[in-house]
Amino acid sequence: MNLTTPDSTHSGTPKTRAARAASKSLDNAVPATAPGVASVTQLSAKLSEYLTPSELKKVKEAYRFSDEMHLGQVRKSGEPYISHPIAVAEICADWKLDAQAIMAALLHDVMEDQNVKKEELIERFGAPVATLVDGLSKLEKIEFQTLIEAQAENFRKMLLAMASDVRVILIKLADRLHNMRTLEHMTAVKKRRIAAETMEVYVPIAHRLGLNNIYRELQDLSFSHLYPMRYRTLSKAVKAARGNRREVVKKILESVKATLANAGMQAEVYGREKTLYGIYKKMRLKHLSFSQVLDVYGFRVVVDSFADCYVALGTLHGLYKPMPGKFKDYIAIRKLNGYQSLHTTLIGPYGTPVEFQIRTQEMHRTAESGVAAHWLYKSGESNLTELQQRTHSWLQSLLDIQQQTGDSAEFLEHVKVDLFPDSVYVFTPKSKIIALPRGATALDFAYTIHTGIGDHTVAVKINNEAAPLRTELRNGDIVEIVTDPNSRPSPTWLAFVRTGKARSAIRHHLRTINLNESVELGQELLAQALTALNINPDLPQPTIEKLLNESSAKSMDDLYAEIGIGKRMAALVARHIFGLIDDDLGNLPSPHHLVPAELDPVTIYGSEGVSVQLAPCCLPIPGDQIIGQLRRDQGLVVHTSDCMPAKRLRMKEPDRWIAVQWGTELNRRFDCRIRLLINNEKGILARVAAEIGESDANITYVGMDEDEEHVMTQLRFTIQIKDRVHLAALIRNLRRVVGVTRVERERA
Repeated sequence: MNLTTPDSTHSGTPKTRAARAASKSLDNAVPATAPGVASVTQLSAKLSEYLTPSELKKVKEAYRFSDEMHLGQVRKSGEPYISHPIAVAEICADWKLDAQAIMAALLHDVMEDQNVKKEELIERFGAPVATLVDGLSKLEKIEFQTLIEAQAENFRKMLLAMASDVRVILIKLADRLHNMRTLEHMTAVKKRRIAAETMEVYVPIAHRLGLNNIYRELQDLSFSHLYPMRYRTLSKAVKAARGNRREVVKKILESVKATLANAGMQAEVYGREKTLYGIYKKMRLKHLSFSQVLDVYGFRVVVDSFADCYVALGTLHGLYKPMPGKFKDYIAIRKLNGYQSLHTTLIGPYGTPVEFQIRTQEMHRTAESGVAAHWLYKSGESNLTELQQRTHSWLQSLLDIQQQTGDSAEFLEHVKVDLFPDSVYVFTPKSKIIALPRGATALDFAYTIHTGIGDHTVAVKINNEAAPLRTELRNGDIVEIVTDPNSRPSPTWLAFVRTGKARSAIRHHLRTINLNESVELGQELLAQALTALNINPDLPQPTIEKLLNESSAKSMDDLYAEIGIGKRMAALVARHIFGLIDDDLGNLPSPHHLVPAELDPVTIYGSEGVSVQLAPCCLPIPGDQIIGQLRRDQGLVVHTSDCMPAKRLRMKEPDRWIAVQWGTELNRRFDCRIRLLINNEKGILARVAAEIGESDANITYVGMDEDEEHVMTQLRFTIQIKDRVHLAALIRNLRRVVGVTRVERERA
């Protein structure tokens, strides 16, 4: 993910700081009407409405400094670069952010573009402003192994700064909004890249913080650059429909206003049009044409009090018939981002579905401004206080994930999972409401309560009935977790948990508990890779010190562990070591000209723990031809050589595959899937199960599929066996069972 802003590359060469002209006054900037020249007149007017004279003076100093630093720098549009920080500050002023935030908005690019040090900003403008600017600046001076790693680390830095001060992300969203508004000057490739990043990261963050106005605008701007033809076509269709439906909208507005007035209610009623992206998404999800999307228009009813919301709802249901299943009470159970409203869909004139949102003025402020309402309306309403608490709780979870996460890419993966806007609301046994992402499981619930509870979970009850840990939760479920202090997380949990907190906590535990196994595997893999380059695995101490210094590993054991869990590739580390030795000796051939020695396969015993996993797609057993895949943070995953998913993965990442072989002493049993076609007759299942038991195999799962005529039945078993010889004997025995017509091993 690339976090570069559209204007990080600019035309024109900035002058050196020593040669910069004297700075301008904030009040004396040229008006915006002058083409290509930045203006701060409008910004000054907005700030003077709520900042004190002393605060305005500090903002002016920040403007002068930013103007001096960016002197000679221009945007792709040809405008002076200072116009961008001014525009960002103006968006922040619309939220009435404090003076420190406005100063940071004006200065947000000086560290990144002009090499201004944080110490200088502290000296000039104070530590809070400098910290905000630092949180907004990217890490371009650090060298990363890959572009993806650099992008992920930039994003992590921004989110962690946001966790300590939410103003960081507000300024960043203002920055992104202005860049998206002026994206037309970029190349088509950059437009798509920046728009995709905005849709993937910044849109869900804006939604998560309840900033609905920015959320909708960023969504539509991203849509217009990702799919310009679709955007233009849909825009024309909406304009045409707007004229056709004007009379319907007018009739509904008049009827609703009159009905509420007759009920003695003071209410503001107005129509609103769905965003183009909202219409497009509905067409895609439900496979509809534009003409089939009937609820392009919705209506908002804003009343005076909490109780009036429900009175208005009843009044509207008396005016138009409600559609069954289309009522949602987000007042009683508000959304994760603090949003509150009653939603109902009614059958309006001419049979057209019409959506209504009913809320109070306070709810409306929160719905439009989200967490920014803290600055806009400092009146101490309880719902805003709760919104701040919810936001703080989510930001705190970012810090929890950071502490448990191995690297930036993993951190980013976990956070993106938690940015999904759809939510499910469940209850603890004491009736406390817990909000989780859609698709979250009972185990996610346990980790949401506390990491310690999640780690020790052994069972769960949903609505007083026992259920599997992987059960997806539904709205209204009452969830009770059963724990055991001796229980520990299982690597299989990673296959079904949904939340970033649960995933990072499980991975952290597995890394910590199974460190020795990972170290041993990593040491063996690196030794093999070094041998292939004709390098003695017993490295001299100077080479080890250089390697640790350049790889940022604390010790060789740390390096081995990272190789063992797939975070680093042994072949790349070996080539790095070759380069270090080459630098010292100066007389070795390039690794590209070496003839690699034949690599000895890694030996698999099946008892290595989570450092070595048997792939669930093919479930290899001793006797199968096997191959190993090094996966990031999952160690070595073993597949059968003829596994089709493995073959597809090898084509994508051939360098992550190594030779493996079975050991000679295997003192455990291995899972294997078999499928039987049987006649549907009395007692057949009992006969098959008995034969499996007599063949010294254990059954761990059984499933059954019947055909429509109920003549033939397909049985599926997961069994535990010793090896291929044991499996072959079992299959022969099952084929002799009366009523069994076919037996075969099942593959993915």
